Amino acid sequence: MRIVFLGPPGAGKGTQADIISKRYGIRKISTGDILRNEMENNTELGKLAKEYVKKGELVPDEIMVKIIENNIKNLESFILDGFPRTINQAIELDKITHIDKVIHIKVPDEEIKRRLINRGRIDDKLDVIENRIKVYREQTQPLIEYYKNKGILYEVEGVGSIEEITKRIESTLKS
Repeated sequence: MRIVFLGPPGAGKGTQADIISKRYGIRKISTGDILRNEMENNTELGKLAKEYVKKGELVPDEIMVKIIENNIKNLESFILDGFPRTINQAIELDKITHIDKVIHIKVPDEEIKRRLINRGRIDDKLDVIENRIKVYREQTQPLIEYYKNKGILYEVEGVGSIEEITKRIESTLKS
C-alpha cells in the first residue's frame, strides 16, 4: 500500500506514520529525514538542496521530487510523511507512482497551537506557529481537494489519544 499522510503542523502525522509503519511493516519516508540524509551524505541532490537550506529557502520542487523518486522507486509500499506539500508536488508524484490512500489528519487551529506551544521547540512561538498554519492553509490545504477529487482522500479526526487516532487511521486502511 502506498500512503500519504497530510495534516497541519502538530497534527501528529509523524507519530502516526511511525506507528502504522511498525504495525504494518511499511517503510516510512519522512521528507525531512531523507533531505538531511542526502545533505549529510553529500550526494549531488544533497549538495543542491544544501545551497537553498543554507539561505533559509525551501528546496525547489524539482530537487525534492527527484529525492523522493530515488527513495521510493523500488518500493511496493511506503508511507510518505511531509510530501507532497503543494499541488505541483502532487502532480509530479503522480508521474512517478500511484498513491492508494491519502490520510488527512484534521486538527482545529486552536488545538494545533496548544500542541506546538506545549512541545517547547525553539521555533514553536505563537507568531511562528500562526505563520506555519497560514502557509499550510495556503499551500498544502489545496491538496485535500485534489485528492478528494481523485477519490483517495480519507479524513481522520486528529483529536484524542494517540491510540484513538491510530484506530481511526487503521479503520480507513481496512476500508
